[in-house]
Amino acid sequence: MQLIVSKTNIRLDKYLNEELDLSRSAIKKMIDDHLITINNKPAKASLLVKEGDTIEVTFKEEEIVCEQEEMPLDIVYEDDFLAIINKPSGLVVHPAVGNPRHTLVNGLLYHFNKLSSKNTIRPGIVHRLDKDTSGLMIVAKDDKTHDILAKMIKNKEVERKYLALVWGNIRHQTGTIDAPIGRDINNRQKYTVTDINSKDSVTHFKVLERFKNATLIECKLDTGRTHQIRVHLNYIGHPVVNDPLYGNRKLINDFGQMLHSKSIKFIHPYSKKEIYFEKEPPQEFIDIVEKYRQEEL
Repeated sequence: MQLIVSKTNIRLDKYLNEELDLSRSAIKKMIDDHLITINNKPAKASLLVKEGDTIEVTFKEEEIVCEQEEMPLDIVYEDDFLAIINKPSGLVVHPAVGNPRHTLVNGLLYHFNKLSSKNTIRPGIVHRLDKDTSGLMIVAKDDKTHDILAKMIKNKEVERKYLALVWGNIRHQTGTIDAPIGRDINNRQKYTVTDINSKDSVTHFKVLERFKNATLIECKLDTGRTHQIRVHLNYIGHPVVNDPLYGNRKLINDFGQMLHSKSIKFIHPYSKKEIYFEKEPPQEFIDIVEKYRQEEL
């Protein structure tokens, strides 16, 4: 991972602690293991970085041990090949350096006897949701099923719809946002619409309900880029309500962005039967929508 420093006269370990949410002890170990360089030179934790410096961080996935962890999961559907999970808001999907436990993957390992192993730290995960995005996700139980489902998603054979509450009033009843997304060179935690090192990204939306200061919409994805809906809605001037990263507005509480994966529909790769599930958003989401619904237009 490459980071372009956006601050001046801050210790390297403190900067990485803020940017990557890693403990300073974990950062020191990575520096000692020569996994972090600055401007292509060996790094020291105490080095004062300056704006424009380039930091290279190498993560060793094999050092992350995924362990079973008992936790309640809302398993909407399960058979011998796959499962569909209703992920709560606030739950991280998979372990990472500095965050090895209390993730959805830890819970999946506890609940299921087998999961696909295409990625050692993301067993079973065919597509992911952001930590504070709630809703439906597909989990693969073996590598063959994982490959088939991933290909189906790529070929737009899996229909995924989301609910989003966004700031402002969207004038058009329907729309398509076709804009490439890549990592923001000024903030490595964010993505942005850009022509630099980007991937094609397409989001369709339709308005469900308009309020005085917000709009409730349904989004359908053609592609599944990181933060795609959040980036695209911010790009058209209607960021997701309560989004701490892209909202550009004061947060209304600590619930996180108002984004929910409401439904999934696809043809089962083996039975060839249609699989369709829909889930209502969390009560916190419903309560916030109701608050805006009651405001006078």
